Amino acid sequence: MTSTPEIISYFAATLTTASFLPQAILTIKTRDTESLSLGMYSSFTLGVLCWLIYGVYLGDKAIIIANAITLLLSSSILLFKLYSMIDKKK
Repeated sequence: MTSTPEIISYFAATLTTASFLPQAILTIKTRDTESLSLGMYSSFTLGVLCWLIYGVYLGDKAIIIANAITLLLSSSILLFKLYSMIDKKK
């Protein structure tokens, strides 16, 4: 039987991960990262990685799944941003 806190954690994980999808989809489609902050995406991606490690440490599936997906999305955006910056220098 699933407990109320567990249901809340999956609901929260779904909402926070889904909220990141529009930005990720737009960036992947357009490859436009001009208005995105390198510092923000770097620290955000590192923070998500830390949450993922924490979730693995606790064995909490909601934290693991949400942060694994968000890490893939934020890493993609960060890589597009870095590639864009390198490409502009050429």
